[in-house]
Amino acid sequence: MQSPNFLFIITDQQRHDHLGCAGNATVRTPHIDGIARRGVRFENFYVASPICMPNRASIMTGRMPSSHGVRFNGIPLARDSTTFVDVLRAGGYATALIGKSHLQNYTDLPVAPEQRELQDELAPRAFKEAYRRSIVGPEYEMEREPNATRQGRMGGSRPFYGFDHVELCTRHGDMVQGHYRDWLEQRHPDSDALRDRANVIADERYSAPQARRTPIPESSYSTAYVAERTQAYLEDHARDSSNKPFFVQCSFPDPHHPYTPPGQYWDMYDPASIVLPASFEQKNLPPTIAYVHEQTRKLAHLDNPRMPFAVSPRHAQEITALTYGMISNVDAAVGKILARLDELGMADNTVVIFTSDHGDFMGDRAIMLKGPLHYQGIAKVPFLWHEPRSASAGRSVSALGSSLDISSSVLARAGLAAYNGMQGQDLSGVIEGAIHSVREQLLIEQDTQGASFGFDGPVRARTLINQQWRLSTYLGSDFAELYNLERDPHEMENLWGKSPNQADLLHAMVQQMTELQTYSPHPTEYV
Repeated sequence: MQSPNFLFIITDQQRHDHLGCAGNATVRTPHIDGIARRGVRFENFYVASPICMPNRASIMTGRMPSSHGVRFNGIPLARDSTTFVDVLRAGGYATALIGKSHLQNYTDLPVAPEQRELQDELAPRAFKEAYRRSIVGPEYEMEREPNATRQGRMGGSRPFYGFDHVELCTRHGDMVQGHYRDWLEQRHPDSDALRDRANVIADERYSAPQARRTPIPESSYSTAYVAERTQAYLEDHARDSSNKPFFVQCSFPDPHHPYTPPGQYWDMYDPASIVLPASFEQKNLPPTIAYVHEQTRKLAHLDNPRMPFAVSPRHAQEITALTYGMISNVDAAVGKILARLDELGMADNTVVIFTSDHGDFMGDRAIMLKGPLHYQGIAKVPFLWHEPRSASAGRSVSALGSSLDISSSVLARAGLAAYNGMQGQDLSGVIEGAIHSVREQLLIEQDTQGASFGFDGPVRARTLINQQWRLSTYLGSDFAELYNLERDPHEMENLWGKSPNQADLLHAMVQQMTELQTYSPHPTEYV
């Protein structure tokens, strides 16, 4: 039996409900909707952690952050970690990564003050960590820009977490770097001028934070780069006489902030037409959200572009409209890739998967971006699986799925065995319609480097999700959350301390946390 190809499309910071196939009546995503129409859409697909590096590492390894070690942004995935792409490569697949990886650090920014203080208190340098393996050095600089002391993207060994072919995008919006920067410079010498804030195209209609009209044309924006290079790889593979199946990860940096959709996508959507979320005007805000509103009023909070901020109704509409523009740009790129796949005669043997690494508050409770509060807009993401020649096309399923499951499902479809320590489930039975679900509940983990949302110090949040409930607890805090998702889908009534189901859910959380303790490595002796 012929091994299938895989086209794995992943976006950055896209909510589950920011697709037409998910019921969004405003954003236009015909090509991504087509994947759902020809395949299966999961209505309840959640991240293992709602932040970039931890969840991308979970997708790659099929393991929770507490197992693979990438607890928060700023910890690269250890190069000796086994990924499902390693297994595909060993199983005869040609493997390619085009676009965003974010398994390693982008910048040279210092760690949070809380972490620096902790490091200063630890043992001598050679014994500061619980293991002697290093996560610094040339092998961990691939996603950083080259400079006088490092090669960055120009160096690094292959395979890169299992990928033989690597063309990277790093960072976001109109400031994307990596191999994209070289491609952009070929088209626009002195391309840094295109990104200079002094050359932003003026548009007095928009005043929202991080919204700027980039002079980078559509054809030279990072979304176009990912589409062009993915098509080029497919064309090269079609000419390859090895007859290997392929796994291509096509990874777009958008629609992550800053909000910089190029060309026609800048004003494709009228902010005045954007309907605000049901929770936008929520009264009696929880203390965590009230803290963000208070910090935003102090203005200095907005100096850090990575920290969540509160918005006015107009700014929420502007940001959402621009985000929709970025999504429609990605959708057009996906359409070009799928068309080329078909033209090359590969579509009939290619599984197409679409997801995102996490969501965004996007105006829920009048705040933006992301953080360790596991509301649906942050924790739930799109997940589409198109199986060629499938008899079950066009179905939506309510089964609980997790980012952990992607690796197990791909390996199972490829006919390759999972490795010890993988914690996800194979979703093929649900995709085929043979079974209704693979789990009754799932766990979300999130740690932060520093204090946020009014917590006294770095946050350690754990969340249990089932079909009816969301329970979240925070280490060292009396604050907790409990929502009945059936009766309160917008999570506006916290039932912590009020529901008779609380004790059972806490017990279920402990059981789930215990189940997700790692089984790797195998023992070498039985005593």
